[in-house]
Amino acid sequence: MGQGFLAKSSPWKVKVMVFSRTGQRATPFLRQAAKNYWAHASLAFILWQEEDSSFWWNTFEVESAPAIVFLKDPGVKPVVYHGFFNNSWFVNIMEQNKQQELPQLRSVTSMELGCDARGYSRAGYDTMTWYCVILAGRQSLELNKMREVVQEILSNAGELNGADYQQPSEPSAIARKDKRLTFTWLDGEAQKQYCFFYIHSEDSYDTCGPRRDVVDVPQLFIVRYKRNATLDNLKVERRPKGIWNPFQEEDVDPASQLVARYNGSGEIPEIIKWISQIIKDGDSRDLPFFRTKTPQLVPEDGDPIWSKGAESILHSSKGLKRRIRSIIIGIYDHLGDPRIGPMLLLGSLMSFASIWLKRSQATTHQSQSDQPSQPSNMVEDQKTQRNRRKTVSSQDRHRPTSITDMEPKDAYQMPLSDSDSD
Repeated sequence: MGQGFLAKSSPWKVKVMVFSRTGQRATPFLRQAAKNYWAHASLAFILWQEEDSSFWWNTFEVESAPAIVFLKDPGVKPVVYHGFFNNSWFVNIMEQNKQQELPQLRSVTSMELGCDARGYSRAGYDTMTWYCVILAGRQSLELNKMREVVQEILSNAGELNGADYQQPSEPSAIARKDKRLTFTWLDGEAQKQYCFFYIHSEDSYDTCGPRRDVVDVPQLFIVRYKRNATLDNLKVERRPKGIWNPFQEEDVDPASQLVARYNGSGEIPEIIKWISQIIKDGDSRDLPFFRTKTPQLVPEDGDPIWSKGAESILHSSKGLKRRIRSIIIGIYDHLGDPRIGPMLLLGSLMSFASIWLKRSQATTHQSQSDQPSQPSNMVEDQKTQRNRRKTVSSQDRHRPTSITDMEPKDAYQMPLSDSDSD
């Protein structure tokens, strides 16, 4: 299992496993849902087999197929749905379970969670003050334990929903009910610049950046965001940077940020009390309005959406029977694919076109070879005569002279007698 689907999926994504008895090929609407929710969830379509039923029951409490399993945060019980489903029901379930119980602060979720100084609160554009509680740390056992503590805070409805308004948790309960308070966690190793920006202390290397020691210390802090309607409506004209103003100040975030770190114990009542006190002071006191430029969150690399199914989750060792069965199921899946007909037709057309092209080229070459080759022969004869003339002239040039070649000065040609006339 360590080398399968669960290990390959990103830690910030919800794992969705769809069990089926028919085969390993997913339906079109499942593939479309996997494409639409790839930034939040990883999907695997798994073939249900009776010999593996005990494994699925002991691990995820899956009784039979069809079934859908949602795996969220570490330590959270899987969410299991049994029975047949259609497109609209599956999209509704995906929308309800696409986020973890304690969502991760990422580049694609910062605006949605309301934990971005360039955005707004989840309560709406009219909300001027809101809060975000962030748990930062490297991927480790210590971070998982602290995430379970924060999850327990979220699940404790009696504390955060304000059952007793005389308790100190009243401000936190009201703020969370009004969607002005959000809880999230941050990967301090992947988002090291963002982490160092908020946790700027001597021991920040135990939380942010690459691991340098065996010590991993997750830290909890809260950020208060506040907008000023007057400054938002005021548009300041800035000249473009040039050689005379290289030190011009960059555009700052529209929302002011104040950060407070938690230095107390890991007890849940203490953490709730601290959050409530911060919210009470942030809403009532006139705190300074400080704006700055927040580092950008680094986009995470996407992993493959689909797994190969149960073969990638179960142990790698399989029998010959299972391999043959998977091959047969794969063949039937491809035969039932509606795209196989047009693909075969296209392949046959391309094959006939290549055969026709080869035959036409062979016919053209044969017709050219049957034509009289007189012009080529005449050209070759002319070249041969020229070569012969050059050879004769060169031979005459190098031939030694003789006495018969030279004519004496006092020589004359004697006329021949016409003996025949007599």
